[in-house]
Amino acid sequence: MVKRDKAVIIWLLSGCVLLFIMVVVGGITRLTDSGLSMTDWHLVTDTFPPLTHEKWVETFEEYKKYPEYQKINIHNDFTLDDYQFIYFWEWFHRFIGRIIGLVFIIPFFYFLLKKRLSKSTIKKSIVLLLMGGFQGFLGWFMVKSGLIDNPDVSHYRLALHLTFAFITFAYTFWVALDLLYPDKKPVISSQLRTITRVAFVILLIQIIYGGFVAGLNAGLIHNHWPLMSDGQFMHESIFLEGSNTLDRFTHGKSGIQFVHRCVAYLVVASIVFLWYKSRKVILCQAAKNGITALLLLVFFQFALGVFTLLYAVPLWLGLAHQIGAFFLLTAMTFTLHRLSK
Repeated sequence: MVKRDKAVIIWLLSGCVLLFIMVVVGGITRLTDSGLSMTDWHLVTDTFPPLTHEKWVETFEEYKKYPEYQKINIHNDFTLDDYQFIYFWEWFHRFIGRIIGLVFIIPFFYFLLKKRLSKSTIKKSIVLLLMGGFQGFLGWFMVKSGLIDNPDVSHYRLALHLTFAFITFAYTFWVALDLLYPDKKPVISSQLRTITRVAFVILLIQIIYGGFVAGLNAGLIHNHWPLMSDGQFMHESIFLEGSNTLDRFTHGKSGIQFVHRCVAYLVVASIVFLWYKSRKVILCQAAKNGITALLLLVFFQFALGVFTLLYAVPLWLGLAHQIGAFFLLTAMTFTLHRLSK
């Protein structure tokens, strides 16, 4: 039996927890329209928010030069207090990102010097380090798109930033599971593993379209279920929002919401199919628990999605729906790992 290094496992799982917190705060930042409150990006100098009234006024005046204030907030009696509120969430989101960097880099070099990491874990950790750096770049790449002319970030960039955060978490969790379950065993069922892989890909597609929906505020229309507005399964407005099929389903609000609805059914169907097939196979307890968790979470997440749509995305439901997606991906990653090794 391979010996586990609990400290290294705790280190990686701590990173998973911090990534979860960052996704939650990112959701609050998006839902409170706080993402464009910081108009530049510095690795060190904006680690802390303005500490004096004069600095706050100076920062607020800088914010007034950008489209979000000039085209939206200037008409809303937007005060310094309002600005401080949205600034806090964007600053806090970035601050957690810095904490994640420190929590990863410092222990990594400590474990490296103490020779407590295998060659395989070192390679995986370097990949995680690169992924973390790229995720930081994607965050600024997304914000920058809303600071030019249109006071909304690109929904493509938002979806990329969100999805890559989920992928970074999933890979971090996978590396931790490799250490938590170091003894490799023969694959019990290649069929179940394949079904889970397909379900994983479908879930990632759904997360991408969730990013599209969030970026275009597509959850504020067609607030009906199971059909769209006017009792239509595929609403006629879909064909009015683009010049071609690709544009309608990647840029049109109605088309994007339609795809998000349909893929939700595919996610549920793939997980129910996995559960059904797993009943005929003798699995270890961990794999059984993973599949059971998947089944429960997917129905809970589906219900959250429906209510989020019906109530036109109130902050708490929108946030709960994003958290639900996170837990669903966690269960999917765990199940795939247990069916693969």
